[in-house]
Amino acid sequence: MIGTVLCYVLLPAARLLQALRDAFFTYRKNVLLAKSPSTQIEGVFAAARGRSVPEEQEALLQQWLEEGAGNLPASESVPTVRKVSVTLTSDWLEGSELLMTSLSDLNMSPELTQCADQQHLELNALASSELQDHAVAELARLPSEETVTVAGSAPWAAVVPQTDHQTAGCAGISVEVLNDDPAVLAWSLACDAEAVPPVLPAQPIQEAVPFYPVSSEVPYHEILWRDWEDLSVQPCVLEQVSKNTPLFEFRVMSYNILAQDLVEQGLDLYVHCHPDILNWNYRLPNLLQEIQHWDPDVLCLQEVQENHYWEQLEPTFKEMGFACFYKRRTGTKTDGCAVCYKRSRFQLISLSPIEYFRPGLDILNRDNVGLVLLLQPVLPEGLGLNAVSPLCVANTHVLFNPRRGDIKLAQVALLLAEIDKIARTTEGSYYPVILCGDLNSVPDSPLYKFIRNGELSYHGMPAWKVSGQEDFSQQLYSRKLLAPLWPSSLGVTDKCQYVTLCQPKKPGRREYSRDFLLQFRFCDAACERPPQLVLLEGVTDAKPDRPAHWPKPAAMVKDPDPQPFVPRCSGVIQHGLNLTSVYSHFLPQRGRPEVTTMPMGLGATVDYIFYSAEPVENKAGRRLYKDGALKLLGRLSLLSEDVLLMANGLPNPFCSSDHLCLLASFGLEISSLRES
Repeated sequence: MIGTVLCYVLLPAARLLQALRDAFFTYRKNVLLAKSPSTQIEGVFAAARGRSVPEEQEALLQQWLEEGAGNLPASESVPTVRKVSVTLTSDWLEGSELLMTSLSDLNMSPELTQCADQQHLELNALASSELQDHAVAELARLPSEETVTVAGSAPWAAVVPQTDHQTAGCAGISVEVLNDDPAVLAWSLACDAEAVPPVLPAQPIQEAVPFYPVSSEVPYHEILWRDWEDLSVQPCVLEQVSKNTPLFEFRVMSYNILAQDLVEQGLDLYVHCHPDILNWNYRLPNLLQEIQHWDPDVLCLQEVQENHYWEQLEPTFKEMGFACFYKRRTGTKTDGCAVCYKRSRFQLISLSPIEYFRPGLDILNRDNVGLVLLLQPVLPEGLGLNAVSPLCVANTHVLFNPRRGDIKLAQVALLLAEIDKIARTTEGSYYPVILCGDLNSVPDSPLYKFIRNGELSYHGMPAWKVSGQEDFSQQLYSRKLLAPLWPSSLGVTDKCQYVTLCQPKKPGRREYSRDFLLQFRFCDAACERPPQLVLLEGVTDAKPDRPAHWPKPAAMVKDPDPQPFVPRCSGVIQHGLNLTSVYSHFLPQRGRPEVTTMPMGLGATVDYIFYSAEPVENKAGRRLYKDGALKLLGRLSLLSEDVLLMANGLPNPFCSSDHLCLLASFGLEISSLRES
């Protein structure tokens, strides 16, 4: 019984051992023969004839020699075995000994086993020579350093020394630097990148398998590619072209560049990023390269750190031909907003910085700021400046806190009041307006609808709902907006206009101060009973007497600053700037919403470029527009959340901010040429 079991167990084991030994010999033979002249190999095996070689292995060798000889040139034909005598080097002798040694010999010979690993590496380096040559030829055509995985081996990098590259500490992803690719040029300016060694050691090949490079990872510039959308084919623009109406064309960029202080204060938001790409010395060249490539004529920046602005950004922008203006946030904040414009394209008419902080007002107790500029386009010689309308450009960064929508709404109202002041013409109309900024509000939120539709009924609205960033509906005691949203002492009406500038419906009606009105409390007219007054006992029959200490005024004192009387609406705010968004906030080709930022892996749109347009109708509470004097000619497409997830979110080695830049091309009608 035991013998039968042993036969069934040992016989398959013996056959398996024989198969492994044959496979080992065949593999070693093929490795050595692949890189050696046939005459040298025959000499090796002839020298090894003294050893006991199984007949099956000798037959395989003879078969290989006969088949291979027919494929060699005549000058390299294989001589007959045992008739060629060659001089063998020690290396080849050692290789032949290892090659002809069976597995059992290796197990029984410690000194030979010691050198087996070394010879194994040397022989593996010779394997599959033709396939390796083919792979190297394929790798030579790769655009830049790419991760290539070999079956059974560790990843290795094929390096093209002539191609600039940037690793930025992110293994396995690289970008080819193309002169005609605007965004990829950012890699050429990156600093402190570790150089990849031009020569890498050969990696062990554990199995004799064909060597083909696998498909490399998609570079960042392909994942994050953004198309330019030409909107000049719209009917309204084509109509102007058909009328031969010339346009003053210019580009506007809005970009939240992520202040370095905010990065260091909120590192928990960027745990997905390699520390090297968060370094300002790495981020700054990328940001400047991106701005320089898109070449805007007007540049609106948010989260601009003050010391970086004065020491690095402003000098660089001035060299690029920009005139720059900066407003730091109030309080202890170190960042702010900046507006820059090309001196060759615009001239400054007026500048108005805005501070949203108002002491003593809970509705305006934050340190956010804004800038409003009135610019005059510069036309070619022979055309006067009055041939084209001035342009009002506004830039702001609104409070982030999702729970304080009341503050966001008040800040936007102040900004719109300042725009109303700067952009208003003497006839009561408005110059074209472009409003840029990080509004920390999502599309179709109440705040967004207020800017776009020009009206919002806010009374009783939960404060968290204003921006639409987060849903706090589960909170039992949420803050609600009550009318009036801000006090009359702010000097801003519910139509987002300064009281001093708005026109009352009745020109002679004025609003006087309380102190001015109190002086008439015991005047002669107030102490006399009107003859038409109905006599009611205990009500109208009493005659007020002037107290003894109440002085009788010798003459009426005039109110030093009477204000026009403007009644406050009940829970409704409005504005008349007629603004619409450059972007549609949806990508129809992908069926997904657009994204401008991606905090904590969640994409959202909070950055906008609004511009003046002409309203045509209201449909279901949404105002529709068409282009007026200011025409939208094109825009840089945005990305969706799934695309940014493929690139490890924002920031990444390619995009050095946690926001995407917004870019739009506009055209202003040149009136004098149209009239002529």
